[in-house]
Amino acid sequence: MPTAHPMDGLDEQAFLRDLRALRAEIDASLTEADGEHLKKIERWGRAATLIGLATAWMGPNPVSALGLALGRSTRWALMHHCGHRGYDKVPGAPERYHSKVFARGWRRLVDWPDWMIPEAWIYEHNILHHQHTGEQRDPDLIERNAGYLRDSSLPIWARRLAVAGLAVSWKPVYYAPNTLRVWLSRHDPKDGAEPDAPWGTFLRRCAAPYVAVQFVGLPLLFAPLGPLAVASALSNSALAELLTNLHSFLVVGPNHSGDDIYRFDDRPGSKAELYWRQIVGSVNYRTGGDLNDWLHMWLNYQIEHHLFPDAPASALQRIQPKVEAMCARHGIPYAQQSVLQRFRKMVRVFTGEESMRRAPPRAHARATAAMRVEDAARDAG
Repeated sequence: MPTAHPMDGLDEQAFLRDLRALRAEIDASLTEADGEHLKKIERWGRAATLIGLATAWMGPNPVSALGLALGRSTRWALMHHCGHRGYDKVPGAPERYHSKVFARGWRRLVDWPDWMIPEAWIYEHNILHHQHTGEQRDPDLIERNAGYLRDSSLPIWARRLAVAGLAVSWKPVYYAPNTLRVWLSRHDPKDGAEPDAPWGTFLRRCAAPYVAVQFVGLPLLFAPLGPLAVASALSNSALAELLTNLHSFLVVGPNHSGDDIYRFDDRPGSKAELYWRQIVGSVNYRTGGDLNDWLHMWLNYQIEHHLFPDAPASALQRIQPKVEAMCARHGIPYAQQSVLQRFRKMVRVFTGEESMRRAPPRAHARATAAMRVEDAARDAG
């Protein structure tokens, strides 16, 4: 007998009513304090960067590298929420936090001088990943993307070593090229597609700006102090790059992977199923407190973020306990563990030691349910 669909028994209309009520609560709660909250987090990131810069000339040292790395990770956190329109409707939020301004055009070098082209990342993440979470069209589906490693003949220790190498280099090695690839593939030549081959575009628009800012411009700030200061700043910037890659990989990668997390082979059959998938296909880490959330880059609210992607960071803090309670009320699994526990689960999916759950196609599940009803009717007759 085919297995039942895990959504069986969910009151879809009641579930949607609860989600609409939470949405209305978020919208009604937005005040200028939400914009001030983001300013505070931005100041923390700038302070970390200043500490990194102030000590960069003193030879390779962990204080400089950690400060620079945390500053870069903070810019990612800001881009994540601003790019999702999280502050477009916040009263009094500066225009520079709005989605059509933040990191757009020349402001990329000010707001988010990372490896990714902002528009490419927004398309890859906001559109493809969020609209197809855990599906084949999800560009961030780790179990599928890691197929080359999962199916390899390498011993487990070598596979884990490969994951470690990816962890400290994943933005230039994987994420920037992947976001660029899917962004370019969406263009029609008549609509102004990029004229260069993907790798030419990557070198020109992804690698060159980042290298110019972090590995040329930053070290040259210390030229008046002499060549040793320049070399020290370059070393600390390079070490910071390894650390910010590791930091972001640690909190980004496990958000949608693990043997207790679902992936899907079809499209959702209803709006309720779409939202259900955002919950059972996502993972939270320990939540609560600005310092804790800052260090997690606010990716510890992944379930709430996938339900309400345009909610500001502070609203996710407010709504998290209510989302968890709603899931308990409707019998929906709500995955939340420490980031290190989730990281271990992700690595085991990467290496092929574990696999993700797969929900049967919803249409098949409905047909199976209908068959059970018919069987029960025949038995009763």
